[in-house]
Amino acid sequence: MTVLHLADEGEAADLAAFLSRLLHYDRGAAVRLQASGTALAVFGRPPSFEVLAVRAVRLAKPYENGLESGLDVTVSAGELLEGVDEPAATAAVPGAVTGPPWAGVLPPRGGWRAESGLPAPDALRALVGAAVGEFRRRTEQLAPERRTRAELDRIGREIWSRTVGDTGLPVRVVHAAQSLGFLRPGTAAAPPQTLAGLFSSGAWLRLRTPYGSVAVRRTGLGAGLGGLSVR
Repeated sequence: MTVLHLADEGEAADLAAFLSRLLHYDRGAAVRLQASGTALAVFGRPPSFEVLAVRAVRLAKPYENGLESGLDVTVSAGELLEGVDEPAATAAVPGAVTGPPWAGVLPPRGGWRAESGLPAPDALRALVGAAVGEFRRRTEQLAPERRTRAELDRIGREIWSRTVGDTGLPVRVVHAAQSLGFLRPGTAAAPPQTLAGLFSSGAWLRLRTPYGSVAVRRTGLGAGLGGLSVR
């Protein structure tokens, strides 16, 4: 079995937290792992948000049991979580699974350029809070006979498909970043303005923070996988 040696207990705890949040939205979630050298990228797709979430994990050393080449495998998020040993700062990689369609397509590795206009993290969190409040008010105002799943989904799509200012970034991307623990308050060592950035590459937009990234195609992942690069 492949055992990943994480940089420290904090990296193990953050990986476990990320996997737990993905499983909260999908108990059968899968994740794609890509490792090279001392860096591990964990990709997941929480279905409620229709985005790709990426958690970068630092490794103390690449692998055990003689594995020399880079790691690229899709596994069960639940089984990987069970294999995380926080005190030992290790993660046992479970057997590969047949991944969902999104696992065969990932955002580009390079070619990202910074985009302007992204508000500070505190303003982004306030934006999400206002959107959640609006959704609750509007659904509570519905007559009982109109409070159907289709109507709730319609209201949700209207609210979460709005963009953040003139950036073109859907609000649901910010909501996903906050829900997955990527959009955290600033500290003295890392002021809020350094904690979030917006980047683009081709049709992709990515909200990046020190704790993880959320990527989405400008046309929306929910519209299908046409035109994506398979890797």
